[in-house]
Amino acid sequence: MEFADYLPLMMFAALALLLFTGYPVAFILGGVGLAFGFIGMAFGDFYFSFIQFFNLVPRLWGEGGGGIAANLILTAIPMFIFMGTMLEKSGVATDLLRCLQVLLRRVPGGLALSVTILGTVMAATTGIIGASVVMMTLLALPEMMKRGYNMPLATGTIASSGTLGILIPPSIMLVIMADLLARSVGNLFFAAFFPGLMLAVFYMIYIFVLCRLKPELAPPLPEDMGPDSTAGLVKMVLRSFIPPVFLVFLVLGSILFGWAAPTEAAGVGAAGATLLAIFNRKLTWTVLKEVVERSALTNAMIFGIFIGASCFSYVFRSLGGDDLVIDLVESLGFGSWGLLILLMGIVFILGFFFDWLEITLIVLPVFAPIVALLDFGDHVTGTDVIYWFAILMAVNLQTSFLTPPFGFALFYMKGAAPPGVSINQIYKGIIPFVILQLIGLGLVMAFPDIALWLPREFLD
Repeated sequence: MEFADYLPLMMFAALALLLFTGYPVAFILGGVGLAFGFIGMAFGDFYFSFIQFFNLVPRLWGEGGGGIAANLILTAIPMFIFMGTMLEKSGVATDLLRCLQVLLRRVPGGLALSVTILGTVMAATTGIIGASVVMMTLLALPEMMKRGYNMPLATGTIASSGTLGILIPPSIMLVIMADLLARSVGNLFFAAFFPGLMLAVFYMIYIFVLCRLKPELAPPLPEDMGPDSTAGLVKMVLRSFIPPVFLVFLVLGSILFGWAAPTEAAGVGAAGATLLAIFNRKLTWTVLKEVVERSALTNAMIFGIFIGASCFSYVFRSLGGDDLVIDLVESLGFGSWGLLILLMGIVFILGFFFDWLEITLIVLPVFAPIVALLDFGDHVTGTDVIYWFAILMAVNLQTSFLTPPFGFALFYMKGAAPPGVSINQIYKGIIPFVILQLIGLGLVMAFPDIALWLPREFLD
């Protein structure tokens, strides 16, 4: 092979180095792509020609929804962002957490379990991890510290529960994956539903058993907490618990029962979150302005990375990156299962250093075509392989928020936590939950029906 044949590998090396500079990811992706396009031109038109840059235009804005900006599926992203931001400002989470504390006050680790359930419900209404982790840290951590909770248990519970939104539908990550894989968003939502709930149940079982065996880690809540009458308790449930659960039903149920497409369901969720803000008397002009501004900035960041990643992947493939990766994989001789485990290991390690969005946009387009060609016998067959692989990636990528040194959920929490909380306590707290996530990943790998049963039932 000539020197120019190794340009795709050099692209990845340059990308890995530049991502550590702290420069905006969108500019790094696009800049590396453009730079190596020009480097390829220096070796002749056989590798890359200037006119190929014009092919980027239809990839960004193509007729009939073929480009990123014209893809109607991706319009769900800004509406999900709006929904999550509005819920953060509407006071829904605050009321729900207090309601759950009252209902679980006699259960070992009741406050930690309440935080986990809150994270699960909020995950089913929005996929914005940063907002969820910061909000839950501000709401729950001071209360857990006040009640004398073990600090690693408290921080681990909040960080892990706050990241469930990346997996439990509706998830922005699943929308992006569906677009990259040219697969149905609804089917990916179906496939992620049980794995996401499985992780939430794992967290709750771990917390309950640990607090039952070591009650000193989670002192019980006071018996007189909450309303002193059944009528008051019913009123609290109707006001604080039913509305967010009903919103979850509107968003997920409209998709699961075929009443609306995911994009339409996102609109329903955005409208529902706004109505909840009105119901809680929190919808002011200032709140609306903050929600729209933050939604616009988050949306611009995501689509900026989309554009940069499209440039990077196009130049990578034009320089023969796909063939180089396939040749490299074949030379390893690992077989289908060995290669899948290797890919999961690579994604897990990348999660120590990079964000899920960067990993998804860079790795998925390269690895998915390879996985589609693998033979897993009767374990997984046909088009199910891609959906299964996408969910394995999704479960794996959830760990990218929790694994040091660059677990973003950990930094979100540290920034919002009281001064007395150290980063070492946060690191120590997430270890059991990362292990639970890896167990969940292994179970989905060993038993594909955990992910595939629901879409098969609804497709049939």
